[in-house]
Amino acid sequence: MGGDQVTGSEEAEGRAAGAGPLLLGVRHHGPGSARAVRAALEEARPRVVLIEGPPEADALIPLAADEEMRPPVALLAHAVDEPGRSAFWPLAEFSPEWVAIRWALEHDVPARFIDLPATHTLAWGRQEDEAGVAGESPLDAETADSEGDSEPACGPEPASGPEPASGPEPACGPGPADVRIDPLGVLAETAGYDDPERWWEDVVEHRGVGKGDALAPFTVLEEAMGALRETYGSGGHDRDLVREAYMRLQVRAAQREFEDGVAVVCGAWHVPALRRKTTVAADKALLKGLPKVKTDMTWVPWTHRRLSRVSGYGAGIDSPGWYGHLFSAPDRPVERWMTKVAGLLRAEDRLVSSAHVIEAVRLAETRAAMRGRPLPGLSETTDAVRAVMCEGSDVPLALVEDRLVVGDVLGEVPSAAPAVPLQRDLARLQRRLRLKPEALERELELDLRKETDAARGRLLHRLRLLGIAWGEPAASRGSTGTFRETWRLRWEPELSVRVAEAGVWGTTVLSAATAKAEADAVTAQGLADVTALAERCLLGELPDALPTVMRILADRAALDTDVGQLAQALPALVRSLRYGDVRGTDTGALGEVAAGLAERVFVGLPPACAALDADGAEEMRRHVDAVHGAVGLLGDAPAAGQGHLRARWQSVLRVLSGRDTVPGVIRGRAVRLLLDDGELAQEEAARLMGLVLSPGTPPADAAAWIEGFVGGGSGGGMLLVHDERLLGLVDAWLTGVPVEAFTDVLPLLRRTFSAYEPGVRRTLGELVRRGPGAGTGATGAGPGIPGFAAELDPARADAVLPVLRLLLGLDEVAEDIGKDLVGVTG
Repeated sequence: MGGDQVTGSEEAEGRAAGAGPLLLGVRHHGPGSARAVRAALEEARPRVVLIEGPPEADALIPLAADEEMRPPVALLAHAVDEPGRSAFWPLAEFSPEWVAIRWALEHDVPARFIDLPATHTLAWGRQEDEAGVAGESPLDAETADSEGDSEPACGPEPASGPEPASGPEPACGPGPADVRIDPLGVLAETAGYDDPERWWEDVVEHRGVGKGDALAPFTVLEEAMGALRETYGSGGHDRDLVREAYMRLQVRAAQREFEDGVAVVCGAWHVPALRRKTTVAADKALLKGLPKVKTDMTWVPWTHRRLSRVSGYGAGIDSPGWYGHLFSAPDRPVERWMTKVAGLLRAEDRLVSSAHVIEAVRLAETRAAMRGRPLPGLSETTDAVRAVMCEGSDVPLALVEDRLVVGDVLGEVPSAAPAVPLQRDLARLQRRLRLKPEALERELELDLRKETDAARGRLLHRLRLLGIAWGEPAASRGSTGTFRETWRLRWEPELSVRVAEAGVWGTTVLSAATAKAEADAVTAQGLADVTALAERCLLGELPDALPTVMRILADRAALDTDVGQLAQALPALVRSLRYGDVRGTDTGALGEVAAGLAERVFVGLPPACAALDADGAEEMRRHVDAVHGAVGLLGDAPAAGQGHLRARWQSVLRVLSGRDTVPGVIRGRAVRLLLDDGELAQEEAARLMGLVLSPGTPPADAAAWIEGFVGGGSGGGMLLVHDERLLGLVDAWLTGVPVEAFTDVLPLLRRTFSAYEPGVRRTLGELVRRGPGAGTGATGAGPGIPGFAAELDPARADAVLPVLRLLLGLDEVAEDIGKDLVGVTG
């Protein structure tokens, strides 16, 4: 492709003679392009550097030299009156645009962005949404131009066509039916490659920049793109015509100011269009009447993971971690890469030695030589890692691909970068609480009895209320107390958009969360939504919002007549009371509302349980369980004028258990809850079961009763194991079900018993095989069955005690007490 091309030195001479600006066509996020750009700028020494990007960011360019700036970062533009409508221009350390910016700053040369302003880009997206073209939500639409889209890998990548965060890419050209080409794919296919990435590595990434020939790669690439554009025109990217017209105008303006000392760094796809001679009037005509929207812009942190197609955003590279390594490795990139892989695998307790590294390098080089490649690429190194270090397994290889090939590098931006007041307050809180945003997911255990941990929990809860999901609650390990919280933290770049969007509610996290809670309470659809909001106000400690939420909650509770809604709302209120206790929050008003809500549930539940179909009965059973748990947490301390809630609830359960109009699954659950609370003797429970399982009861109703009594994951299996009278009743009923009815009740019974633990099912099978009730006592099992005996064996029971004391640490406690006593008496 370069046999008879103009050499770099010849192009430099032609440019000096007035041939036009120095056009450096690049592949965005290409380390080879980045190295070539740096070499070309060092050789050409232009007086101004023009870079593809939004001109509104010109004032932010000096921040790239700040010591606190750590790529990957991105330029974020968002509409002032609609912060959720935004766009990103990501830049990594190995991005040619970033290298050009840094070179200009280091050599005190002006740097400017020349792409179409973001004010038009975001306005295009708004027009599409209003026209119904974009159906995605602002941040979900980021996948609109992902892998399946053939966005030119050498052309309008992120820095030239922003990552759409408010809908599909702004369009002024063809619709979805137009054919869009991938220039990189066409060139790779022409060269006989089936993989565009491998072709690019061979011709660019693995090609060193020769001395005195720094401009040659750009000359060859410009010719290739020119041939493609002659064949395909705009390649289905007609919206680029407007952008290229704007860029040509900016280049002309720079030439008038700096004459021939102009260098332009842009996507290679645009170079032929910028070289093409057009009139100023024609270019201005293309820009006439473009929509506008007021826009703010700043730097935000970015991640390697967000630079890859793995995240759904086609940045033109599949392996940002690998490309970052190629750019930063001063020499012997394969050896250094294998050393990184070995370090990662060793950290994961895999046996990887220096010999593995040596053999993996040798294998990668051999495979590259067999394939006619100048150096091992990612495919060769991956094959070598799989064969040598992973022993042919894809499981550890997946870890290498996730942690190294893609990576979780998170950039940093200086504190001097423009930001909405809410962002600044959040950054201040993050520093004070030592909660550093990280791209890699991690778990955070909080002990709310400690002041710092409690403040961290409040911050995370307030951010969730604002829709900034930096942390997600997780189940705590080893404790069920309300004083402990577990969070999974992971910072994603789009959270910066959420912060900007939430800035409309206030200038601080506290004021914004308070205003958002009050607004959500007013617009809440149902009672359960308001109670959940009250719980979140307590978790986030928003005392100023709680009165408004409680007033709306009391009004909704007084007007709501749906028992199901009331039953759904009660557990959240009770949890709020518990959280308020551990945080020292005044929850007196909340307790009164909870007690009143419980009383309304008690009155309305029995009538609401009558004449329900199967689905309605199952849903109501879940409500009964939820209310029972809530009443148990409330305890039997009476609220003002309400009496003892627990006693009232038990009377409701008795009513439910004895009404024939109540579905069997609810009656069975009511009996079970009374039995668990000790309010019903086992003999009475057995009598009620016997009545239900009598021949006069339809089999389907009896099966539903059994489902309610021993199903639902409530330990019913162990109840049958330890009370063989109940098991005998179930067994006798089941064997007596008529054949014609058996197939109807079988699915329900299978669902009931399949939820038991395997050990419980095995024990029940042994008991049924031996014959339930044949032993003595409630738990007596007949002799001859392994693990069962007619009487308690004290010797076997005593043998367990040492192990239990060791597990519970009782011996250590006794030893510590003994030492303390000796110290006191001594």
